Amino acid sequence: MSNDKIKLNANQVVAFLQKSPQEFTKADIMRFVEDNGIKMVNFLYPGGDGKLKTLNFVITDRAYLDTILTFGERVDGSSLFSFIEASSSDLYVLPRFATAFVDPFAEIPTLDMLCSFFDKDGHPFESSPEHTLRKAAQAFTQVTGMQFHAMGELEYYVIQEDDGLFPARDQHGYHESAPYVKTGSFRQQCMSYIAQAGGQIKYGHSEVGNFHQDGLIYEQNEIEFLPVPVLQAADQLMVAKWIIRNVAYSQGLDVTFAPKITTGKAGSGLHIHMRMVKDGVNHMLHEGKLSDEARRMIAGLMDLAPSLTAFGNKNPTSYFRLVPHQEAPTNVCWGDRNRSVLVRVPLGWTTDVDMCSIANPAQTPQHRDAAFKQTVEIRNADGSADIYQLLAGVCVAARHGFEMPDALDVAQRTYVDVNIHDKANAGVLDKLATLPDSCVASAACLERQRGIYEQAGVFSHGMIDGIIAELRAYDDTSLRHDIESNPDAVKQLVDRYFHCG
Repeated sequence: MSNDKIKLNANQVVAFLQKSPQEFTKADIMRFVEDNGIKMVNFLYPGGDGKLKTLNFVITDRAYLDTILTFGERVDGSSLFSFIEASSSDLYVLPRFATAFVDPFAEIPTLDMLCSFFDKDGHPFESSPEHTLRKAAQAFTQVTGMQFHAMGELEYYVIQEDDGLFPARDQHGYHESAPYVKTGSFRQQCMSYIAQAGGQIKYGHSEVGNFHQDGLIYEQNEIEFLPVPVLQAADQLMVAKWIIRNVAYSQGLDVTFAPKITTGKAGSGLHIHMRMVKDGVNHMLHEGKLSDEARRMIAGLMDLAPSLTAFGNKNPTSYFRLVPHQEAPTNVCWGDRNRSVLVRVPLGWTTDVDMCSIANPAQTPQHRDAAFKQTVEIRNADGSADIYQLLAGVCVAARHGFEMPDALDVAQRTYVDVNIHDKANAGVLDKLATLPDSCVASAACLERQRGIYEQAGVFSHGMIDGIIAELRAYDDTSLRHDIESNPDAVKQLVDRYFHCG
């Protein structure tokens, strides 16, 4: 982290210690606690339901602080993860110092840290979400020689009473400003707290979805992050969801990341952007065009697309979003700047034009290489996702592309440059594989492709078994077909999974 980033960093721990989070030591954390009047420490860690759990410690003396930072604490793994048996359920949680931030909600001065799980022998717990992602990132680097970077687009709805003033046009909230959107200040407060917790935010804005229902207004928002090493990206998304919900609660609002809210309205996705970096250089482009390395990555995503839904689309409402004409993918294909495909190559700054000097005549023209900004985006996942599993799965798929002897051919066959939902392009659609239409179908896809995820020991056998069992338990094989034209039944389903993930 450069000196400029440290000086301007919103995280109070970084600002105080004047060093990068990746350099934090136990002594640093203890000094921050002592010098800043911290009275409590919280351990945060994800459970099997995709939500953060909390363990509180009141700091009574320096020796006790040293103890919890060194040894962590025991937790009941069987209460956190359904695939762990009660007879052998004890796990350790150990804080990761690089994730430290001051809790913005605590009345008592509190320092929060995300944790890693360890087993009875003191080894990283093979089936923990965070360690699975760490293994996926390591395997990617071993095969490609590059680091896998990612970032998410976090979409959510804010629900509040409808005052009737300056009503927004239904389903036209994209980048709208106040007073036609009412939750901009809420989003900005969330962004401020996320930055204080170490989140690297790209921007925030209102999204397409807005509608009125039963005296309430539903407004869709999005907070998008900057690409960072993949484990850091997952940590940021987990903390961001926790912060958004806590800000909503403190303001008497309701928030949902649910993939579907109601019939005919925009659902909320969790689009994941990715890039490959070596020695600080982004390898997504070659001479201004998508590189062969990027195409191999995309081929891996195409090949494993059906089973990736098992990590990113984890309840029945997910499959009510993955339907045509909702800017959500249904077919396994990719394209440039095309929002009807599964994997999109966003518009990049690849032209040799200094737009800044054109917009600002007083600015001296200069050449700036923007290749670092290029990513590709996978668009199927939603707020039901287990974030660590999802990013681990995407990382495995990206690595898989480098192991496929026909990767470039697969990339060529699955490329489309038309709107695949346009009737005129029905012939293109017929040649493409489709995504699963239910949790049960997603489980079957994971069962078929599980060997690839288990290679290099990335996903444990027990974790894959647990995911398959969880998905099959929904028993939703024909659910979308049975109730998609019944708004009342859809609403009951949405209510059941309103606070998923």
